[in-house]
Amino acid sequence: MSKPIARLNAFPVFLKVEGRRVVVVGAGDEALAKARLLAQSAAEVVVIAPRAGDVFGEAIASLQGVTLDGGPYAPGRLAAAALVFAATGDEPTDRRVVADARRLGIPVNAVDRPDLCDFYTPAIVNRAPLAIAIGTEGAGPVFAQMLRARIEAMLPPSIGRLAALADTLRSAAERAIPRGPARRAFWSAFFSGPPARALETGGDGEAIVAAQRLIAESGRVSGHVALVGAGPGAEDLLTLRAHRLLMEADVIVHDALVPEAVVAMGRRDAERLPVGKRKNCHSKTQAEINALLVRLGAEGRRVVRLKSGDPLVFGRAGEEMQALRDAGISYEVVPGVTSALAAAADFELPLTLRGVSSSLVFTTGHDLKGRSLPDWARLAISGATVAVYMGRSVAADVAARLIDAGLSPDTAVAVVEHASLPQRRRFHGTLADLPSLASRADLGGPVMTIIGDSVAGANFARSLPLAAHAGGSVPIDRGVEA
Repeated sequence: MSKPIARLNAFPVFLKVEGRRVVVVGAGDEALAKARLLAQSAAEVVVIAPRAGDVFGEAIASLQGVTLDGGPYAPGRLAAAALVFAATGDEPTDRRVVADARRLGIPVNAVDRPDLCDFYTPAIVNRAPLAIAIGTEGAGPVFAQMLRARIEAMLPPSIGRLAALADTLRSAAERAIPRGPARRAFWSAFFSGPPARALETGGDGEAIVAAQRLIAESGRVSGHVALVGAGPGAEDLLTLRAHRLLMEADVIVHDALVPEAVVAMGRRDAERLPVGKRKNCHSKTQAEINALLVRLGAEGRRVVRLKSGDPLVFGRAGEEMQALRDAGISYEVVPGVTSALAAAADFELPLTLRGVSSSLVFTTGHDLKGRSLPDWARLAISGATVAVYMGRSVAADVAARLIDAGLSPDTAVAVVEHASLPQRRRFHGTLADLPSLASRADLGGPVMTIIGDSVAGANFARSLPLAAHAGGSVPIDRGVEA
């Protein structure tokens, strides 16, 4: 026996109010909140508030399409209204307004009095002409607001303009594309393909051109690759745009350092292809990854190339973008929180500090193995904060070259393993302590090192001293050529 369907006591509808009169009775916070909500519509909103104060009057005057009527309340003043809201805050008065509205055949809502309501005011996500209404039949308004906030975060700001553009193109699409699967494919491609991307990253003109091209091609969609920053590891540091693209992707091509929890935020039926690179263990060469992205795009697939941190910071995105450009495959780049920023946040560390450090350097440290001193080392000596990626194995080289170049051995250092994740570990010390990192076999995760005078302003309450591991500072090999 099938389970009975839960029945709604209030059936959701969208009432046309353009140019129609909507009345709010009241002069307090509840009335003002309703007036603000109604100001998002094209209704002619009248607030009847005979004892309104100056502050309330000024707030109402600031709302477009809302007028304040300071005359005394009488039932006849509700006449011809499409809707009435009783928001006086006084129950006997609200009951009177409700009774008057019902005698006139006008649907009425009494704020925070569900038993008096003919209808409930939903929490509204406004992306006009798109609207999403969330109701709980008055049982949980706060819960409805919480859900609204989640939905707001899921929707791109451009989605309303996309819906408006769809309305202008509907006739052209119906003339050019036959009803049935072809037309459904067109609209699916319209709302998730080139026109939608053009509105998010470009403008209305580009979106119209993309839509017209889609109509001419009868809804056939070319492939698209998004180079997406997965952030430092914590899934709640993923950007909203990155999450949306993961939910739309046919294929997710991800690096080894991207946690499974982040990959799992994609569509369940999306194909997942690991192409991870770890030190001394590359599952695919960069050339093979480039070719894979080109092939998937040429097949018409929607691809997310998911990279740890930010794609443009030591992510080899330049090579992938060039390969896609050469092949004529469309692509976009979605930035992510790079590990240096996450590590600084873990330490509550100011990467720039007024009067101490006004510049920031991102480096891998590997270029210190050459004979010449890189420019960023000179910047460090002049006061820049240096963030060293993937620097555990070259920690001694980094420390030796910087000290030989003139940076004080007492310069503060902060080290984070697994930045942003619950299992992160933090260490602090000085540049002279840094070489001890190379001998730490217990550090198996990605390590970020931050060097500079601004590091001294970090919070070391939850970190361990680097020197403690080796019982003191590790001698620096002065044999490295400066």
